Amino acid sequence: MKIIVLGAGMVGKAIAFDLSKNFEVTSADISKTALDKVAQYGVKIINADLSDFTVIAELVKEFDLVVSCVPGYMGYKTVNAIIEAKKPVVDISFMPEDFMTLNDMALKAGIPVIADCGVAPGMPNLILGYYNQLMKITDFFYMVGGLPKVRNYPFQYKAPFSPVDVLEEYTRPARYKENGKIVIKPAMSDTELFRFDRVGDLEGFNTDGLRSLLVTMEHISNMKEKTLRYPGHIDIIKVLNSSGFFSNEPMPLGKDQISPMEMTSKILFKEWKLETNEPEFTVMRIIIKGLLNGKDKTVTYDLYDEFDPLTEQWSMARTTGYTATAAVNLIAKGLFNKSGVFPLELVGENPECFTFVMEYLKERGVVYRLID
Repeated sequence: MKIIVLGAGMVGKAIAFDLSKNFEVTSADISKTALDKVAQYGVKIINADLSDFTVIAELVKEFDLVVSCVPGYMGYKTVNAIIEAKKPVVDISFMPEDFMTLNDMALKAGIPVIADCGVAPGMPNLILGYYNQLMKITDFFYMVGGLPKVRNYPFQYKAPFSPVDVLEEYTRPARYKENGKIVIKPAMSDTELFRFDRVGDLEGFNTDGLRSLLVTMEHISNMKEKTLRYPGHIDIIKVLNSSGFFSNEPMPLGKDQISPMEMTSKILFKEWKLETNEPEFTVMRIIIKGLLNGKDKTVTYDLYDEFDPLTEQWSMARTTGYTATAAVNLIAKGLFNKSGVFPLELVGENPECFTFVMEYLKERGVVYRLID
């Protein structure tokens, strides 16, 4: 199978690394520096401007499957172009648009599209989809964060991917479910402390991580997701937000017009950039409550994953990227061959798919530990 990975950033690099062991892989990106890093894995490279969506069809036509690792704001149009080319796709872009509006198009093309296929959203969806077949679920909650092991002031945060995608989490209104009704609150609201082994106290706050679950799992009365950061980080971000630094409205600067969000993203890129081989970790907790055989049942999964010095892959890149490569293998092995657009909860409802993904990740050291 010939696979093309659109985007050679930190996550795209991890995806190309993993897939290159068993497939013929090509990576495409506008950055020659990024492409040079993936070329070391024996991956073919194509220098291309992926923001020019008219080139997508030509780029993917010789390939059997496409993995889309473009930034969120490019995600919808990229996947749309891939579907038009009638190529199966696994997407991790975390696009702001409703990707399910592409379902009819994918059905007509006769191809599978697995969307939001990362660490989160992604793995909590897969796990929820599996347990939704086993029990009557009343409550679902997950919290997740990726952080540097060394707390760097003032932000106490670094990102293994584009700051603009992180800032999207801080600006999109957060939707959650409470007593059967959808509640919408500002991102970064309802902060509270949670304690984790090996990490200590982290601060959780509302973000818009439920996404497709609000539709596919509408029968669940209570659902919530929170993003985790070191205590103190979110207060700084709230100051920047309230001061207008995250606005997308152009503002005059001398004779020019600038976007505050674009400027802020460029500044934070330097502040939040992980140094080469800098230790970082990903932490997540998933809690599912409901009834199993008429009795109360609580299912809890914990994830703690660190930078891997052997492969030199950051944890957030591994946990996100290897979820996507597991989905690629589901399609390649014929374990998942439905046509249409599928978030991972609709993949996880198949026990064989659920087990395959969990074992695939475990083989790569990404372990979702079931807590009794």
